[in-house]
Amino acid sequence: MGDVLDLIGVTVTRDGNALIDAVTWRVAEGERWVVLGPNGAGKTTLLQVCAARLHPSKGTATVLGERLGSTNVFELRPRIGLSSAALADRLPPAERVRDVVLTAAYAVSGRWNEAYDQLDHGRSDDLLKVFGVAHLADRTFGTLSEGERKRVQLARSLMTDPELVLLDEPAAGLDLGGRETLVQDLAELAGDPRSPVLVLVTHHVEEIPPGFSHALLLRSGAVVAAGPIGEVLTDETLSDAFGVPLRVRHDEERWSAVLRPGG
Repeated sequence: MGDVLDLIGVTVTRDGNALIDAVTWRVAEGERWVVLGPNGAGKTTLLQVCAARLHPSKGTATVLGERLGSTNVFELRPRIGLSSAALADRLPPAERVRDVVLTAAYAVSGRWNEAYDQLDHGRSDDLLKVFGVAHLADRTFGTLSEGERKRVQLARSLMTDPELVLLDEPAAGLDLGGRETLVQDLAELAGDPRSPVLVLVTHHVEEIPPGFSHALLLRSGAVVAAGPIGEVLTDETLSDAFGVPLRVRHDEERWSAVLRPGG
């Protein structure tokens, strides 16, 4: 297979406004990408295209070798792991945590009449263990803290052994301890060569886990810069993306950014 993601001139228009505008972006096997930009930059819209949940108004989007508009998205979606606030809102609060993870096998958000075998149940339980929430398996999703919900969603995103995992602001709403624990989990995932391709959307460079190899910067729906993370995350490009003069630092495998003195 070629590129995991291949977007060429992708535009998504709503009510005459371009949410993303002529985005060209390629993601290859083995890469770990972070997508950064201010509010309204088009990050979530871009991820919805990559998740085969939104079709471009213009341009072409090929996901895992399948071109959107000429493939069965219901067969494609189980090959893609997704964690997002929009998806979390669709998860039934009364659903058991074990089933929240399990139902990803059918790309559905609530247990109904699907048939699951012992391997499915075993994988669900194993993933809950990996993310340290196995003790919550019989709790209902609606009773969990925000941090617990994020970890359950990460487990769910890996349920189908996907080829691509998309994480839309997974640290949003977490306190400092919850964020750092999540960053550590994602760093371990990124460092495992058996892991799928990862794409992480965030507003904050501090949330970039060690091991992420590439970055895409967006502003007003357009690409500011894309490529190896050390080349993309510079004072100039980040300042351009966020519209304020920033100073970027990279210490002990973590990124940070502050307003430049006098800015």
